[in-house]
Order: sequence, then C-alpha cells, then structure tokens
Amino acid sequence: MTPPEATSAADNTDKQVIAGFGDEWSRFDQSGLSDAERRDVFQDYFGIFPWDALPPAAEGFDMGCGSGRWAQLVAPRVGTLNCIDPSAAALNVARKNLAAFGNCRFECASVSSPQLANGSQDFGYCLGVLHHVPDTLAGLKACTSRLKPGAPFLLYLYYAFDNRPLWFRAIWRVSDWVRRVTSRLPHPARYAASQVIAALVYWPVSRAALVAETLGADVASFPLAYYRKRSFYTLRTDALDRFGTRLEQRFSKEQIRRMMEDAGLTQIEFSSGAPFWCAVGRRAV
Repeated sequence: MTPPEATSAADNTDKQVIAGFGDEWSRFDQSGLSDAERRDVFQDYFGIFPWDALPPAAEGFDMGCGSGRWAQLVAPRVGTLNCIDPSAAALNVARKNLAAFGNCRFECASVSSPQLANGSQDFGYCLGVLHHVPDTLAGLKACTSRLKPGAPFLLYLYYAFDNRPLWFRAIWRVSDWVRRVTSRLPHPARYAASQVIAALVYWPVSRAALVAETLGADVASFPLAYYRKRSFYTLRTDALDRFGTRLEQRFSKEQIRRMMEDAGLTQIEFSSGAPFWCAVGRRAV
C-alpha cells in the first residue's frame, strides 16, 4: 500500500507516482519514436474519437499530458489544446516537444485542480492516467465537468483482463508481484530493472507472437502480442511505465462504462481492439 503521507485527497494525487512519471518522461521523451510508429499508436487510441464533431477552432484538454506524445498529433487538428500534468518535469518535456505549436497552453496541476472553467471545453481526453490516481471516479468527474454539453471525451484505463482466459490472468498476477517490488526501488534501480524486463521478457515474447502470426496463428490471446510490431524504444518505455509505477488500478469494461455514466457521459462507445479499454463518450446535454 502507498503510505498515507504520499497521497493527497484534496487534489487526488500520489506524490510518488507523480515523481515516477516525471522521471519516466525525462528518460523517454519520445524523441526515439519514429513518426510512423507514433501515428500507428495514436490511431490505436484515437480511432474512435469523433473528430468531425468538433467545432471550428475547438478548445480542449489533454489531462495528464506527460511528454506530449498525444498532443503532438492533436494540436494540428484543433484551435487550442490545454496540456495539463501534475509533474513539472514531465511538463518541461511536453513544452520542448510541442514548441512548434503556438496553440498549446501548459498548466502544472492535478486532474482535480486545473484552472479550466467548468463547461468550457469542446473536447477532452485522458489516456493511461486515471488508473494511477487514488480516486479514479473522482478524477473522471473532474474531467467531464470541464466539458461543454455534448462534447466528446476519450478515456483509456487499464483493463482487468475481463476478456482474457484464467491462465492469462495468472501470468498477470505474477507480473504484478514483480511490479510491486520494482516500483518501490529508487528511480535509477527501477529504471534498470524495467530495462532488463524489456530486453528479456517484452522483446522475446512479443517477437514470438510476431513469428506465430507470420506462421498463421491467431495471436489475439498471446501475452504482449500488442507489442509484436512495436519498436524496442516503445517496449523500453512501456516496461518502465508498467513496472515503475507504484499505484495501479484495473477495471472491467462494465466498471468503466458505469463510471463514465456516473460522471455524466452518454453515447459511450468502446474500441473493439487493443489497447483495452479505450472508450469515448459525450457529456450529457
């Protein structure tokens, strides 16, 4: 369990998690990611986003922007993009990566305390963030409160393997025991451990899935199959993300749907493919 002094109920944060992500994005600023792979990964998450529903010069927010990896492809499509993150170190990386875009605003704030006015935003997204805050539903409600009625919101939360067999879940439990140890190491040690995992687990297992697919096998249920065509840079980044983060929560598809409804979202649609679960909804009118 995270020590109580490391969490803040007032702004729904975990200080150690924030420090960890500041370290992660300082090490992996996404400069090693090719443009082609960046677009492919972006499409995996944003494929269900209703771009054609946005008004001209739309203003929206990237909650938990991290390195700005999503914002780099969102900013050219909108009028104003508010990039918000509780880590000053991560936000510095985002500023560097988004320096070419004059329509990005930056704010160092938690998910529960951005300066955006309620009902002011034409869209929003929060990907891979709210499962790392103490109260996920409260964070989701804070996001949706900033949306205008009818505005779309894209969400990605870690899934609870509700669409996976028992043996797959058993493998995850073993990996989670490892995470609970590695995530409590000092930053240099957790980074080193994650890179060993990337090299000795992520790379060979994901490439085995690629070989199996080439031979005609259905690899949908293979562990780490999502990474079979991803670069080693992405594998290294995501290994640190996964095994370096102390606070992790997972939700079933139905739990996510109920939270989205409780947060005032309607017309909820889930992506049919990995990563699970990615969903979009509209703020109730």
